[in-house]
Amino acid sequence: MVELGVNIDHIATVREARRTNEPDPVWAAALAELGGADGITVHLREDRRHIQERDVEILRQTVKGRLNLEMACDENVLEIACRIRPDQATVVPEKRQELTTEGGLEIVLQKARVKNVIDSLHAAGIRVSMFLDPDLAQIEAAAELGADAVEIHTGKYANLTGAAQLEALRVIEIAGRRVRESGMLLHAGHGLTYGNVRPIARIPEMHELNIGHSIISRALFVGMEKAVREMKALMHS
Repeated sequence: MVELGVNIDHIATVREARRTNEPDPVWAAALAELGGADGITVHLREDRRHIQERDVEILRQTVKGRLNLEMACDENVLEIACRIRPDQATVVPEKRQELTTEGGLEIVLQKARVKNVIDSLHAAGIRVSMFLDPDLAQIEAAAELGADAVEIHTGKYANLTGAAQLEALRVIEIAGRRVRESGMLLHAGHGLTYGNVRPIARIPEMHELNIGHSIISRALFVGMEKAVREMKALMHS
C-alpha cells in the first residue's frame, strides 16, 4: 500500500516569517504521525529559509516513522546529512530565487558530482532517492549511479487539467514503469492535492508520495491529524 510522507517545511516558513520559535515543525511532525503519516519530509535548503539544522537534529530523535531529508548536491548539507543520518535522503535541485522546487534534478550532465553524493550517503547508511522529471534518460542515469529510489516530479501533471493532465499522467506512468524495471522504488511528489492525488496513488507499485503544501493548508482549518488522515483515505480509496 502506498505510503505518505508529509512535508512540514511550511510550518517552519510561518515560524521564520517572525524569526521566533513557533510554530515548531517538531510538534507538527508528531501530529502528522498521529494522523497516520508513514514518514516526515523536510528540505534543508542552503539558504535555510525555513527548516533549520536544529529541526533536523530533533526530528531525527523524535520521528517514529521514516525521516526523509530533501537536499541539494551541496557539500555543507551533505556533511550534515551524513552526521544526522536520516532514514532517507532525496536529492533535489535548488535555486535561491525559486519559491519551491521547480523541476527534477539534472543528473545526466553531472554524473560525477551526483555519484559522489550518492556514495557518501550510502556510506552513512542512508537510502537515496533522486527527484527527477519523468524523463527516461534521467531515470536510467539514476539506476546507473546506484540510487535506491526515484521520486517523479508531478508538478506538470498537477498544473494541468482535462486531456492535457491525462497525457501528463500517461508520461508519469511510463516513467514509473522504467523506475520499477530498473529495480528502484517508485516515489512521486510536488503539487499533489486532495483533488488530484488518487490517479498518482493508483500507479502500479507506487511506494511513496511526498505531500506538503496541500496538507499544511488543510491543517490550518481542520488540524494536522485530520488533514493527514483525509489525505491517506484518498490515497487508499
